[in-house]
Amino acid sequence: MSDTIKKIGLIGWPIAHSLSPVMHNAAFDSLGLDYHYTLLPTKPDDLETLLTNFASRGFVGGNITMPHKQAVMSYLDEISEDARSIGAVNTIHVQDGKMIGHNTDWVGFLNALLEARHNPAGMNVAILGAGGAARAAIFALAGAGVAQIIVINRTVSRGEQLTDEMARVFPACQITFQPLEPETLQAVPNDVDLVVNATSVGMEPQDGLSVWPDQIPIPTKAIYYDVIYKPSQTHFLQRAEAAGRPTLNGVGMVVHQGVAGFKIWTGKEPPVETMWQSVLDVLGTAKNDE
Repeated sequence: MSDTIKKIGLIGWPIAHSLSPVMHNAAFDSLGLDYHYTLLPTKPDDLETLLTNFASRGFVGGNITMPHKQAVMSYLDEISEDARSIGAVNTIHVQDGKMIGHNTDWVGFLNALLEARHNPAGMNVAILGAGGAARAAIFALAGAGVAQIIVINRTVSRGEQLTDEMARVFPACQITFQPLEPETLQAVPNDVDLVVNATSVGMEPQDGLSVWPDQIPIPTKAIYYDVIYKPSQTHFLQRAEAAGRPTLNGVGMVVHQGVAGFKIWTGKEPPVETMWQSVLDVLGTAKNDE
């Protein structure tokens, strides 16, 4: 590869099926930019070494995926305010010799919701999970003016910690925690406006699984949003669709977080439709505009 090429890397473990290389390289080619996006499979024990040599290897930016979104923060020179509030970094930019951490997951989550014509302002929301995706979703939704958020998670300590942290950042939003138990799911109000699966339950190769058991009825008035994009219709979303409810998968979040990252790295407006189409071509699905 030419020394003039600016390299962008995806740092995670494992990352073999990521959509990001296809999406970003299509965007770079579309605008004739000398950038190339590549995979950097990195085990936790190798993260420090990779980041120490990151800029010297010609990398000007990157994405961070599981399981490094929190661990990476200790190796960065600067962290954006939103990433610090969320407690996770998914995008880094090498600028003036410094590695700067950002979080574009929350932007991707919110813009996908808005693109599907669902304005979250004033909504009552239930979020399943308390990991990085849940953190980004809460930050996005609370910042957009939802009325209240119930965080439902299997590990009580993790859920309570997340709820306490986000409640301090967004005191105007009522953010509470409930343990993930059948009784908790049954008690979710039927008139809740939005239910988000921010867990990995239902992702390939565990197709057919759902964090919301089949024997427990789902709220009948909600929009259902699953951050998983493969499969495009998880069992969680299939149940909602069968009940006649609007559904949204994680493809839009992937694209829109990528759009935000592209702007950070290049300073240019990205070809959004090119990025969308490249992802849809790989997945063999149509755009969800519901």
